[in-house]
Amino acid sequence: MISIIMMTPQELLKTIAAKAKAKRLSLDLSQRTLSERSGVSYGVLKKFERTGQISLESLLKLALSLGSLSDFEHVFTHRNPMEATSLAELMEDTTRKRGRK
Repeated sequence: MISIIMMTPQELLKTIAAKAKAKRLSLDLSQRTLSERSGVSYGVLKKFERTGQISLESLLKLALSLGSLSDFEHVFTHRNPMEATSLAELMEDTTRKRGRK
């Protein structure tokens, strides 16, 4: 499997959709059942599993219903430079101190 760092955004969307579908199937849920449990429309769920396209809100609802919401806990967290796994990662740490506007 390709590291997510090497994926295009489109490839990453499709990978996330495939993982969500696999999780749904492992829980023996139909698309209709997951749609009802999550509050995400059946059409949106079908499109997501086919294309990877979905709103963040709908993705979070699906993640909650699939028991995977905690996977989002580390999105956009600041990494401590001391946790870098290589010198290259440490050199890439160009944390901005303030925004432009």
